[in-house]
Amino acid sequence: MFGKLVMCCAVLLLMAAQARAETIEDKVAVCAGCHGEAGKPVDKTIPTIWGQQAGSLYIQLRDFKRGDRKSEIMQPIAAQFERDDMLAIAEYLSQKPWPDLGQPRAAKDVAAKAQSASASVGCPACHLDRFQGDGTVPRLAGMGRDYLAKTIADFRTRARGNNPGMSDLMLATSPDDLAALVEYLAGL
Repeated sequence: MFGKLVMCCAVLLLMAAQARAETIEDKVAVCAGCHGEAGKPVDKTIPTIWGQQAGSLYIQLRDFKRGDRKSEIMQPIAAQFERDDMLAIAEYLSQKPWPDLGQPRAAKDVAAKAQSASASVGCPACHLDRFQGDGTVPRLAGMGRDYLAKTIADFRTRARGNNPGMSDLMLATSPDDLAALVEYLAGL
């Protein structure tokens, strides 16, 4: 109960700050509260957004606004933005340098298992060979380990419903292969 109250207060404060924001820097300053001042998220289950693909960032903001992607924190924030705001925020954040989260590389056997799983699922077809993403496809290389694991779990349970195709792929992939992918991608 107390945690929900704190979260609600935080969302209200973020919304108030967002309403006063006039420049793009003011608008994205609110993002740092969760996503980090230097692009390093304050919680390991929060995604890195600095240096992410602009198209992917826009789609996520749009999906939060429409309710296609659920988050008690992000939905009220995104609801305040118009399309042009979301495009500007996405472009601004995409120009920031991708932060080094200091995650170790996967062991050779784990990397080999992940590469095999990735090839069989077809991950590089969308996320590209180095998992840098492109356009509306997000970068996965170097993303936080806990965020990757949570996202995969959310796709598998369909708790994250804004990309049914990803849910299907995650359900078709063994948990062991997915665990290897998490370790591999986080360490890239």
